[in-house]
Amino acid sequence: MDKILNYITRTSFNKEIKISGSKSESNRLLILQQFYSNLIIENLGNANDVAILQDALKHLKSEKNIGHAGTAMRFLTAYFSTISKETILTGSKRMQKRPMKILVDALRILGVKITYLNKDGFPPIKIKGTNIIKDTIKMDGFVSSQYISALLLIAPSLKNGLTIELIGKVTSKPYIKMTLSLLEEIGIKTTWLANKIKVFPKIEIKDKTIIVESDWSSVSYFYSLVALSKKSKLKISYFKKESLQGDKALVEIYKQFGVKTTFVEDSIIIEKQEGFKQKKHVTFNLIETPDIAQTIAVTCFGLRVSCDLTGLHTLKIKETDRLEALKIELKKLGAKVRITEDSFHLKNEKPKTKDNKIFCIETYEDHRMAMAFAPLSLLMPLTIKDAEVINKSYPDFWCDFEKILNPK
Repeated sequence: MDKILNYITRTSFNKEIKISGSKSESNRLLILQQFYSNLIIENLGNANDVAILQDALKHLKSEKNIGHAGTAMRFLTAYFSTISKETILTGSKRMQKRPMKILVDALRILGVKITYLNKDGFPPIKIKGTNIIKDTIKMDGFVSSQYISALLLIAPSLKNGLTIELIGKVTSKPYIKMTLSLLEEIGIKTTWLANKIKVFPKIEIKDKTIIVESDWSSVSYFYSLVALSKKSKLKISYFKKESLQGDKALVEIYKQFGVKTTFVEDSIIIEKQEGFKQKKHVTFNLIETPDIAQTIAVTCFGLRVSCDLTGLHTLKIKETDRLEALKIELKKLGAKVRITEDSFHLKNEKPKTKDNKIFCIETYEDHRMAMAFAPLSLLMPLTIKDAEVINKSYPDFWCDFEKILNPK
């Protein structure tokens, strides 16, 4: 299904929406719930990735196909390493090109038998779970934080807990901190001193209910929409001022695009500041928040702001090569883009809007490509190809997007 977004001349709105629970928090809590059945989760995310992980945990089949769900692949690899049975994990063609070697090597060091069934270093894999006794490993810190979080989530279930020594610079620290904070919230002791993270063993926890905060990555697209508007205001729930999610950095980042954030009880109000004077160039190091890079890049293009975005080495191994995808699609719209292995650079160019041409945006089986480009419909008519790809993280996106822009 393609989504046609006609050029929207009305660029002022004042609406209220609610966003589902964070995919990142939901997936972590679902794994923890397998070890602690008295953990109750409320406002669980409705993303496809969450549903896939839930299904895989509920139906203990010997072979599981998790499609494009990268988080599920990493977390389930660690989880099934603790279960005394054989499990095969596979996924989509793209998933079978996403690396697993660092996580698999770490689990092998801990004594788990994992076999690659096709290409070394990549899914599909066969896991033979075991009673893990070893309690210390070393890992490169400059890798996807999901590898580290996957190990931290199983750590309290291990007889001796787990200490991870991180070598070098650490990527996406907020996601590791999120994992540790959730462990602490349910009563598990953790420490992070210098380059060593330690999680202590815990057989049982006290009864606990956790309400999942809404997803900051998902709200990024509405920050972009507000930034590209002339005058607008949105109230969105459910968000915490003291959030565990790294993408809360949006609050500070989007100040540079004239967007003010106010926390009111369990909601945020985001609004375009009148008379804001936009800078012509911005620079952001997104090493701790790579998931909002596409949103920021598109915002910059729409505002005719040149930008240098760095710290993006993990984008090469996501649902698609996100840097290459951004370059291709923005060039269609008249952008001048340069990318490296870990950075994105955009020159200040006027978007193509002549003759009311409808530009087709390819999404590359990547949910964030679809949602990041949608706000540009304030400036030009667009067709988003394979628009249902948004189901991976935010199934209600098009409904919420249209609700905001509906004049009624």
